Amino acid sequence: MMEKVIITIGRQFGSGGREIGKKLAEHLNIAYYDKELIQLAAKESGICPELFEKADEKTSGGLLQAFAMGFSMNAPLYQPSDCFTNATLFQLQSDVIRKIATENSCVIVGRCADYILKNDPHTTSIFIHATETDRIQRIIRQTPMSEKEALELMRKTDKTRATYYNYYTDHIWGAAASYHLCLNSSVIGIDRCVGIITNLLSQK
Repeated sequence: MMEKVIITIGRQFGSGGREIGKKLAEHLNIAYYDKELIQLAAKESGICPELFEKADEKTSGGLLQAFAMGFSMNAPLYQPSDCFTNATLFQLQSDVIRKIATENSCVIVGRCADYILKNDPHTTSIFIHATETDRIQRIIRQTPMSEKEALELMRKTDKTRATYYNYYTDHIWGAAASYHLCLNSSVIGIDRCVGIITNLLSQK
């Protein structure tokens, strides 16, 4: 296995991508980042986490221009009422992702990390997908709701993620050509996905 390992995971909502990411990190004994990136970006920039949460994997939200108000990385902490473009927040989060990748091996879920780190030779990009039936059942197990509600949430979340990814990159969310490896967790299973990715890394 390479001295440094960076694994980025894109995923359909309910496909088990987050679970696969966590199991990979545990198996390889490396850091895992998902929502933690929001806290890190907030800490690095001095901007309150609520702003990053509003823009998290979204391209809309009505945030105004940050630089119009004299934005500075060294400025005091900003409050939720302060206005920034989602593009500015994306850039700050991207800077954190690059910094993390230079410091240690890790698994990063979502947030266009595959694209942000596309020129990093240590990065392996994965996309996890699954059948609608399996995804709906996983969503219901995690958050009790009706099948109809789960289907609506699944489609809305996927659309949001796709819009975000396609907006900030020149790749297509979920398209095989955008990643090193795409896996169907319904066919392969969570643990076997982890095994396949681990085997792939051992060959690099």
